[in-house]
Amino acid sequence: MKTRILVIEDEVKIARFLELELTYEGYAVEVAHDGRSGYEKAVSGNADLIILDLMLPGLSGIEVCRRVRRESDVPIIMLTAKDDVPDKVMGLDSGADDYMTKPFAIEELLARVRVVLKRKGKKAENGNTFQSGQLILSKDEHRVTYDGKEISLSKKEFELLSYLMENQGIVLSREKLLDHVWGFDYFGDTNVTDVYIKYLRNKIDQKYGVQFIHTIRGVGYLFKQNEE
Repeated sequence: MKTRILVIEDEVKIARFLELELTYEGYAVEVAHDGRSGYEKAVSGNADLIILDLMLPGLSGIEVCRRVRRESDVPIIMLTAKDDVPDKVMGLDSGADDYMTKPFAIEELLARVRVVLKRKGKKAENGNTFQSGQLILSKDEHRVTYDGKEISLSKKEFELLSYLMENQGIVLSREKLLDHVWGFDYFGDTNVTDVYIKYLRNKIDQKYGVQFIHTIRGVGYLFKQNEE
């Protein structure tokens, strides 16, 4: 499933431009043109990130942000034509994760989207829960779910996935995975990491039609959010 972005922007041309650019980048995009409908979509939908204009009819972007924050920790990037420091502070204080001033370069906005999504994916609310897209791993509960559906993993599969998600965005060598999951004094087949990576791919990537675990030839493996 694609990463979902909700764009709340009253200027139709800008909203359409963002929709086209984000869709081209592979995101699933929904658009709202006023504060009230944007808020309703934000709390009733399942967006992974919200791009929110500050000046909106109906409800202001600040009020939308405040109301969304009472119900969700979805990442929010604020857009505004205002470049005043007090407006930036107000936006961040209301719960926004980042802030961009119009006019903006689309390349910079896309970069900030990637950074905010990566930051969200690394850790959930506590240090023992990791989330990437719809995949959630809880160390405390020793539980893994995708889109709310529980995934049954063996102890070593769980430990391997946990280490991969904990180091999301970092290439890990087979030796590093072997040392962390099986221990530095493990004397078994060094290809055991490849075998267990295959197990995880069968249970997650292939089963749900997504790709989290990437092979980096000659180096090892990389875990990153790349839901189809």
